[in-house]
Amino acid sequence: MTQARDCWAEWLLSRRFGGETQTPEWAARLEAVRNRVLDGARLQPGETVLDVGAGDGLVAFGAVERDAGETIFADVSDDLLDRARELAGELGVTDRCRFVHAAAEDLEPIETGAVDVVTTRSVLIYVARKAEALAEFHRVLRPGGRASLFEPINRYGTEYRTRETLFGFPVGDLGEVRDKLTAVYDGIQGPDDPMLDFDERDLVGLAVDAGFFPVELDLQIEVVPIDAMSWERFVNVAGNPKIPSLAEAMDEVLDAGQRVRLERHLRPLVERGEGVGRWAAAYLRGTKPT
Repeated sequence: MTQARDCWAEWLLSRRFGGETQTPEWAARLEAVRNRVLDGARLQPGETVLDVGAGDGLVAFGAVERDAGETIFADVSDDLLDRARELAGELGVTDRCRFVHAAAEDLEPIETGAVDVVTTRSVLIYVARKAEALAEFHRVLRPGGRASLFEPINRYGTEYRTRETLFGFPVGDLGEVRDKLTAVYDGIQGPDDPMLDFDERDLVGLAVDAGFFPVELDLQIEVVPIDAMSWERFVNVAGNPKIPSLAEAMDEVLDAGQRVRLERHLRPLVERGEGVGRWAAAYLRGTKPT
């Protein structure tokens, strides 16, 4: 029997795409984030990069491509570290990579002042002890080293998605259905959850308090059409590793009649791309003073 992957690997490799393959549009968005993070790090050939929460290596392999001397993949998921190690072997770059099981707030395996660059992509949203994480980023950097972080600002748009609309689509006469589904997600990740307990101003404050100077942050806000997609993909996507897909939430709280009403109303809107998304993300850059 094949052993199940942990929740981090299962989400990153499957559930975030509804069990289907990554679309070209989504791949292009991820590539743009990776490039912006690495550009913000001002990475120079031969430098040592620590990618915290490396996952399957989106940013870390980008650093390898930019001729980093050593790239350290740090993650709490052994399954994802194994996947990244496998990919490194396929690319023939294992000798330039190091794989470390470590959490953002406890980078004990990494020596003080050992790296030139620290990067993240969507990592602090899962970390309750964000101040400790920023302090660890500062500790492992050499003087003059840089941190370049990408973090979604999930506070923005949450009320719109869960209370003003039906996941970005018109509610119609399904207010009570929307509220039952919203209650499922609120019960798992309320306003005090690490996913929602900070905004861009908090990130700046955390970086400054950790000792970074100077600190810069670019806030990106989008109010954009939601891409048309199949109903099956839409209901099977999980927004993050900690929450159920819409299909799973429907199974939990909706009766048969409510499920029929929801699909009859929402499916055509999803398949025609008639929703509006509101998203925000922050790109933060900080330097450890010499």
